[in-house]
Amino acid sequence: MTGESTGVGKATLTDDLGTTMEIVRPPRRVVSLVPSLTEAVAVSCPEILLAVTEWCTHPADLAVERVRGTKNPNVRRITELAPDLVLCNMEENRQIDVGRLRAAGIPVWVTRIETVDEALVSLARLFTDALGVDVPPWLTAAESVWAPPPPTPPRNAVIPIWRNPWMVVGRNTFTGDLAARLGLRLVHADRPDRYPRLTEDELTIGIELAVLPDEPYAFTETDGPDAFPGIPVALVEGRSLTWYGPSLATARETLTRQLAQAFLA
Repeated sequence: MTGESTGVGKATLTDDLGTTMEIVRPPRRVVSLVPSLTEAVAVSCPEILLAVTEWCTHPADLAVERVRGTKNPNVRRITELAPDLVLCNMEENRQIDVGRLRAAGIPVWVTRIETVDEALVSLARLFTDALGVDVPPWLTAAESVWAPPPPTPPRNAVIPIWRNPWMVVGRNTFTGDLAARLGLRLVHADRPDRYPRLTEDELTIGIELAVLPDEPYAFTETDGPDAFPGIPVALVEGRSLTWYGPSLATARETLTRQLAQAFLA
């Protein structure tokens, strides 16, 4: 465990960003403001989930209170619920909301995840340190799934996440690292922005494959011929490509199959 005991039922712990906080341990009332973390907790220890965001779509039968979105959480309502712990992520949640919750006396555990390895380590710390439970079996399985090296040679690819304007996955992102492990080289990852905006002409330069996820923008088969004429297009499950939760245990097999289908079409 990271941290030291400060008394019965409490511990002083440090999150991924180095913020130290006192947490009731194990916490029994948890609010998650990150869809990936919501699914991770809901699958592993569902009894502790108190509230989540409207974007927390997995598991499909999750029946807990909703406290608006990841970028506009209902801080007042969360404070009223008096959770033992709120789960956030450096990229998905706003610093101002984290600050408001902490100012209200609520411990907030913030994760930092930009690679698959960081996801595996961060999730293990979340369970063992913050939540005080064992590492779940799906996380152990995910470690084995992502251990083998990527296929070679890599294929030049682009992964759009939005249209009008076009935005694509770039450098220093969890999705970019996961794509590299699948044998993809993102041609726009040398740009300074983590999610570059591109013109239609820039979009297809130098690519062998376009990977279109179904979230956050819901790309469909009609987007392929329209935007990527003559280029293989893989329609993939966005959750497998962008979520760091239980889907990590199945994502490699799912995405490898979906990428292969693009070259058979």
